[in-house]
Amino acid sequence: MCCAMNKEPDPVYQLNSVHKVFPENKGPVRILQDISFTVRAGESIAIVGSSGCGKTTLLQMMAGLDTPSSGEIIFRGENLQHLDWDAKSRLRNEGIGFVFQFHHLLPEFTTVENVSLPAMIRGEYKQDALDRASRALERTGIIRQAHQQVSTLSGGERQLTSIARAISLEPEVILADEPTGDLDPENGERVADLLIHQSRILRSTLVVVTHNHHLAGKMDRILGISSGEIHDYTHA
Repeated sequence: MCCAMNKEPDPVYQLNSVHKVFPENKGPVRILQDISFTVRAGESIAIVGSSGCGKTTLLQMMAGLDTPSSGEIIFRGENLQHLDWDAKSRLRNEGIGFVFQFHHLLPEFTTVENVSLPAMIRGEYKQDALDRASRALERTGIIRQAHQQVSTLSGGERQLTSIARAISLEPEVILADEPTGDLDPENGERVADLLIHQSRILRSTLVVVTHNHHLAGKMDRILGISSGEIHDYTHA
């Protein structure tokens, strides 16, 4: 009984000897080398490192938006390299919420319409998707902006909209790329706290790429990328 109670949560991600090389005219450039780590269910992880070190590339590979040059990325028991683009898209829609640094919102749509898109892609009826989006906007505190064009929103409001979109389907995993990077300190703190709070409410696994050491310090673990290699800085 004791052993069962102390069992670690199951892995959501397993990265095994992941390498990423970009071809260049002067020869291949190795961005990431021999990256191996495990992310367990409900865990929060910050990935830190200098600009250009490969943090965003790593996060995009974990989302199935990019592919490793070699190695394995296993998500929920599925080797992402063995899936075609459609299968990866379905896996993302079913289990991953992605928060982009630069939002990637559609300016011709309202806030609530942008947030409803993942549910509509899943095949939900339009009104059901809009209702789901409204609930996500309530949780992120910007329901009053639901019917504004996103082009009229402030930078902080756009990032909150991006988070609402990411959590609208209550994903198993939230991947966030520099979620506070384009914000002033006050809005950055608000967005960081909200992202962590929502991941805990949803019991989602949270992986954040960030330059913000204050945000990184709120995570369960801190992984750093330096010279293409990964290091665990949690207890440094």
